[in-house]
Amino acid sequence: MPGVCDPILSPERVAAMTAAGLWRDELLTDLLDALADRHPDRLAVVDHNSMSGVATRLSYLQLQHRVDRMALGLVGLGVQPGDVVAFQLPNWWQFIALHLACLRVGAVSNPLMPIFRERELRFMLDFARARLVVVPRSFRGHDYPAMLAGLRGRLPALEHVLVVGGEGEDGFERTLLETRWEDDFDRETEFARRRPDPNDVIQLLYTSGTTGQPKGVMHTSNTLLAGVRAYADGIGLSGADVCFMASPLAHQTGFMYGLMLPVVLGTRVVLQDVWDAARAWDTIQTERVTFSMGATPFLADLTNAPNAPAPADCRLKQFVCAGAPIPRVLVQNATEKFGLGVIAAWGMSECGVVTMTRPDDAPEKVFGSDGRALHGMAVRVVDAAGQPVPPGAEGTLETRGSCLFVGYLKRPDAYDVDAEGWFDTGDLARMDEGGYIRITGRAKDIIIRGGENIPVAEVEDLLYRHPAVQDAAIVAMPDARLGERACAFVTLKPGAAFDFDTLTAWLAQSGTSRTYWPERLEIVPELPRTASGKIQKFELRERARHFD
Repeated sequence: MPGVCDPILSPERVAAMTAAGLWRDELLTDLLDALADRHPDRLAVVDHNSMSGVATRLSYLQLQHRVDRMALGLVGLGVQPGDVVAFQLPNWWQFIALHLACLRVGAVSNPLMPIFRERELRFMLDFARARLVVVPRSFRGHDYPAMLAGLRGRLPALEHVLVVGGEGEDGFERTLLETRWEDDFDRETEFARRRPDPNDVIQLLYTSGTTGQPKGVMHTSNTLLAGVRAYADGIGLSGADVCFMASPLAHQTGFMYGLMLPVVLGTRVVLQDVWDAARAWDTIQTERVTFSMGATPFLADLTNAPNAPAPADCRLKQFVCAGAPIPRVLVQNATEKFGLGVIAAWGMSECGVVTMTRPDDAPEKVFGSDGRALHGMAVRVVDAAGQPVPPGAEGTLETRGSCLFVGYLKRPDAYDVDAEGWFDTGDLARMDEGGYIRITGRAKDIIIRGGENIPVAEVEDLLYRHPAVQDAAIVAMPDARLGERACAFVTLKPGAAFDFDTLTAWLAQSGTSRTYWPERLEIVPELPRTASGKIQKFELRERARHFD
């Protein structure tokens, strides 16, 4: 299919995955149509827009109708198969419907985190040559239409900006929902003509960059659906479960296990757009939620919420934790307080969840490992020569299999997959004799704060540009709730002044997301270096490990 997203996908991989039954050549819209036909009144999406106060409950038939009209609307706006459609939306029903509408007409969905600001968006939208972007009128006090208006002149490929809750001609509702596009286009003809191949790229998701720029991860229907099915089978989820998702749908966590998983299971998802543990428990209990997933801080907050239910009353049965090691006491408290089954997992945007513990694993496995490989995936730990290391030895973690991505946008050189299909994750790990891994470090210079990757190199580059800064290095410091926070070590130019308020003002001026800002500043006379002049970050991490 024409477009900017060119997958790296060999005929041999396609044949092997298909023969193994791991790739079924389906689209998520096929599953939507089957549910709308067989169970038209079954609930599909429940959300509450905390900005407008509007709550929405959509059945599968209602969702299908909205998706189809929106898809024809995309056609009417000139979106072609292979074009990139970006949406920077919170956890609202419109996010789910937009992806399904893009899938209907062969467009590539490009979810963007609501925390991104001018600096990130200018690069991401331009690099993908996005034809259309959808934003909220306002979310958490930020004016998204104004931000996009300031960027339009530097985005030559961007033809349309639609605003959810907008009142003018660019209103999302007016353009895609209230206009009877079915009067202008034949639904069956357009959808059949534009239907993507299951091996076409359908999702473009940016990672947090470690070398100055984020990379655009490309996935197909086959890679994503294989991962979702293996995940559901691994922990025994079914159509009887109800999913709750507070992690952003623009993360792979929210996208695969909040948007796709409920459709695969044929159940409903309950969305929360602004995290609040007490409100989450009210929603979980009212909506009879049985399953959720998120970074460790989500579970910690639920465990400590004043309205957490007693074990006999708790609807929630399973919570999958990823993004940071799970403290032993958290597993114990969650189990004792409300009888919750906690599952540890490891994954990345490039492949979704790859390893996870199982419901019948001992608690020691949950807080002492990151699980074992899901069906269709494999992991191994290798040395510098690429040879597997003995059980218990540390090495580089590699993975391969059905849900591995199909390349980085316009960066075929960065697709670090060898001839046998092994992908270098950039993480360090150990593996025991039972195949359970434990992430021990990261070769990639990333800080994971509450499940959110902080692109260290980008923020360091901004600090280096400040006239007072001589050298800068950002490292992780441990945090009981978020797993890690960022600490900036800075040396100053002679006679210069620099403090924490100056740092935050500088980053705010640059348009960098507040989530990426360091939470501690240390002014030091010099940074530790190797004989060749490279900064020794391990020494800085050791210092930061002892900060309160």
